[in-house]
Amino acid sequence: MSPEEASDFQLVSQLTPTEKLVATRFNRQYRGEILELPEEVQAMPLYPDWVSGNLNKKIVTPFWEIQQPQKNQHCLDIGCGVSFLIYPWREWGAFFFGQDISSVARDVLKSRGPQLNSKLFKGVLLGSAQQLRYPDAQFDVAIATGWSCYYPLEYWEVAIAQVKRVLKPKGHFIFDVINPEHPLALDWAVLETYLGAEVFLESIETWEKLLKAAGAKVDKRLEGRLFELYKVHF
Repeated sequence: MSPEEASDFQLVSQLTPTEKLVATRFNRQYRGEILELPEEVQAMPLYPDWVSGNLNKKIVTPFWEIQQPQKNQHCLDIGCGVSFLIYPWREWGAFFFGQDISSVARDVLKSRGPQLNSKLFKGVLLGSAQQLRYPDAQFDVAIATGWSCYYPLEYWEVAIAQVKRVLKPKGHFIFDVINPEHPLALDWAVLETYLGAEVFLESIETWEKLLKAAGAKVDKRLEGRLFELYKVHF
C-alpha cells in the first residue's frame, strides 16, 4: 500500500456511518452504476427525468447567481463532486480548492483538473466537512451545495464551525437546504433513500435558527425548485 493509499484508508475509516453511506451513493453515481429501482419509485412523476439525467439539471443550485466567484479569489467547494469540470471556473478566474468524501470524484478531479486549467485548479482533498483539511482563514468563499440534506442538524453545527474557521474575516459561505414545502421534496427524498442515502427534511425555519446560532448573518436568499440558496457571512 502506497503512502497515499494508506492516507485514504485512514480518512475513509474516520468517516461516520452516515458519511460512508453518502460516499457509497455518490461513488456509484460517478462510476455510472445503474440501480434497479422498485416499481413504486418508477411510478413517481420525477422518475423519467431521473432516468434521462434531466432531474439534476432541473434541481441543481446555481450558486454563482447569488455569489459569483471573482478573479483571483480563493474558493473552497465542499462536497465538490466534479464541479471544476462542469462549471465555468476558467471564465470566473477564481482559484478552486475542493474537498469531498467521494474517492471517485476526487480521483477524477485530480486527473482532469490540472489538464483543464493548472493555474486555477489548486487541488482536491478527500475528507469530511466536519474535518476540513485546510488552514485557518484561507478562503474568500466557501461553497456547500446539493448535499446538506444527507446529514442531521447536529452534523451541520460542526461543519459550519469548520467553515467559519477556514473563511477569511470578510469571507462568505454559500449554502443550500431543501425546502420540504416544495412539491418535489418528498418524492425526491424517497428516490434518494433507494439510491442509498437517507434525506433529512428540516423546515426552513429550523435551518435559519441553526445559521443564527452559528453566528451567520444572511445576506441574500434565492428560492429554487427544490433547494433554497443562502449567502451568509459570520
